[in-house]
Amino acid sequence: MSRLDSETKRKLREMGVTSLVDAFEVQDDSLTLGMAFEERVKLAVDDAHATFTHAKVEGLIRRAGLRYPNADLRRVDLLEQRGLDRGVIAQLGTCQFITRQQNVVFQGFTGSGKSYLGSALAKQACQHRYRAHYIRMPDLEESWATARDRPAGKEKWLRKYAAFTLLVIDEWLLDNPDDSVRGMLLELLERRYDATSTVFCTQYAKKDWHQRLGGGVHADAIMDRIVHNTIWIETGSTNMREHTARTA
Repeated sequence: MSRLDSETKRKLREMGVTSLVDAFEVQDDSLTLGMAFEERVKLAVDDAHATFTHAKVEGLIRRAGLRYPNADLRRVDLLEQRGLDRGVIAQLGTCQFITRQQNVVFQGFTGSGKSYLGSALAKQACQHRYRAHYIRMPDLEESWATARDRPAGKEKWLRKYAAFTLLVIDEWLLDNPDDSVRGMLLELLERRYDATSTVFCTQYAKKDWHQRLGGGVHADAIMDRIVHNTIWIETGSTNMREHTARTA
């Protein structure tokens, strides 16, 4: 198959398939010589699709707002010392919990690596081409406070955060939410329930959540939309910031 002429390349680029043009351009004649036309086209399309997929994944990761963009589930340190189950971490990496609309809770002491694990899981979701987003609870509350004062701001905000296939909320329940935030959490989790997955990174054990959510029916309702379909993982007491600083 001869090289594409300039006019054909121009038309293909105009159609938005630049990666396909590039794939044809880099085909090595010494390797493809003797291939049937269909085989060379398939090879070019496979190369172009790989480029397209890589670019899409990189875009998803960039837009996810990860605290640790380089986080990787395959490079989680001190698994055994922290009491982390290697099999459970590997299973999370398959992202099957997302297809099952399950939630995940990383619970442990300050510095125990919850934010890293949340970022790594969100990045893994992006690599499976899911839309993921990472946000700290204080930033979520601030974003909500800004949105609710705008015309139709509440609904637009809720639609945005309900739409992420995976939402990572770090520093969950760091502060006791007020009535407005409790109402927001109930509505947001109701929209996400049984449709998407949410990851909660928190210092607080499940037994403390109800009180920190203010008790009463709102706390009951919020808890009810989280606890029944959730994978709970304790991240231990090892301070990973100290460990990282010592090994740097």
